[in-house]
Amino acid sequence: MSSDSMSEALTWLRDHRVSEIECLVPDMAGIARGKILPTDKFITSIGSDTLRLPESIFLQTVTGDMIDSEVMDDTEPDVLLAPDLSAMRLVPWYAEPTAQVICDVKRRDGSPVEVAPRQVLRKVLALYEARGWCPVVAPELEFFLAEPNLDPDLPLRPPVGKSGRRESGRQSYSIDAVNEFDPMFEDMYDFCEAQKIDIDTLIHESGVAQVEINFIHGDALSLADQVFLFKRTIRQTAQRHNIYATFMAKPYEREPGSAMHIHQSLIDIESGENLFADENGKNTPLFMSYIAGLQRYQPDAMALIGPNVNSYRRLVRDYAAPLNVHWAEENRTVGLRIPHSGRNSRRVENRVPGADANPYIAFAASLICGYLGMVDGLEPTQPTAGVAYQKKGNALPRHILDALSKLRQSSALKRALGEDFVQVFYEVKMAEHEAYSQVISAWEREHLLLNV
Repeated sequence: MSSDSMSEALTWLRDHRVSEIECLVPDMAGIARGKILPTDKFITSIGSDTLRLPESIFLQTVTGDMIDSEVMDDTEPDVLLAPDLSAMRLVPWYAEPTAQVICDVKRRDGSPVEVAPRQVLRKVLALYEARGWCPVVAPELEFFLAEPNLDPDLPLRPPVGKSGRRESGRQSYSIDAVNEFDPMFEDMYDFCEAQKIDIDTLIHESGVAQVEINFIHGDALSLADQVFLFKRTIRQTAQRHNIYATFMAKPYEREPGSAMHIHQSLIDIESGENLFADENGKNTPLFMSYIAGLQRYQPDAMALIGPNVNSYRRLVRDYAAPLNVHWAEENRTVGLRIPHSGRNSRRVENRVPGADANPYIAFAASLICGYLGMVDGLEPTQPTAGVAYQKKGNALPRHILDALSKLRQSSALKRALGEDFVQVFYEVKMAEHEAYSQVISAWEREHLLLNV
């Protein structure tokens, strides 16, 4: 860490009278783990390398259980937190001035912890940089609002808006339906502005009480940080208004699921030009190879962008979610959509990732698939005409076990993302599936209890 960046951070902390700092590390599920400490102790810890957490936080499942790993030390050694001071922000919902800083994780010899999701994304971006390329992303993040639910056996219900009524039908793009929750969204925008989270448009999506937030395009690591912080922000904001905000891929029965569509383009670092379109505005061979890479490798990477059992409930026909990785222009039934655009904004929209995915891992997975397609010079299929839901070929895994099996067998993804990372991710997700498999569902009690 440079003395200049540390000096700027100290000035910023003093100017904002920050008394406490949250040091955040995203785990495999994208949950914020870390420590809260007084500002003075935070400053001292940076100089003395005393800001630590056990490496086993990356072996923690979404249920909170710790697992054993074939590739990580069972003695749970400490690793050092390296605060990214460029990612320091205020936490605007606290009364006491508090800051938050996203941390990288390193070993005592200074080497990065390769299984950390933020490091996995850094590794992928380094591959691009070595080729003189800079990927640009713009995520679109969907989520549902729900009435507080204290009994997980009961279905969710849409929250009551300011009219005193719940949504009873789908209100796609309805302004009035969004206005039902204006006080909450006003707080959301204020909190995001305070944290320098660059959200753009807000729309009502196709599901009941479903909302989509679009982020302004930019650097992939910065956008992953923003999505990571936004999820926490909207959950905190909603709770202040006695509402739940959920990024489950499929929280409501008979409603569409929630995605995290990722728009992706590619800039030449030296010239600043978009490499996906030529001077005549036509798609370049590099762009076609990028699409081909997504087609070839995304089924193998599906567990990384659909990481939960619930993720696959979203991928059903006629619910505005892709079932394959066909591609086409201006077609929302395919997995890979090419929006109509000029030369400078030529991009592909990856519609496969779910809102429940860890943004660092999802961005890394999508970008590495395109990267492999470009360096291998792959060619895509012909663009799809018409509705793609019933088209054959290029199918995605339909359940988490199939997706995890494909990931574990993919030598290309293991080489690119790191064999240890893939192994640990696999182990965590298998443990989560084992826990899920022990749960008896309401469907089983309803249909099997007295019938079989």
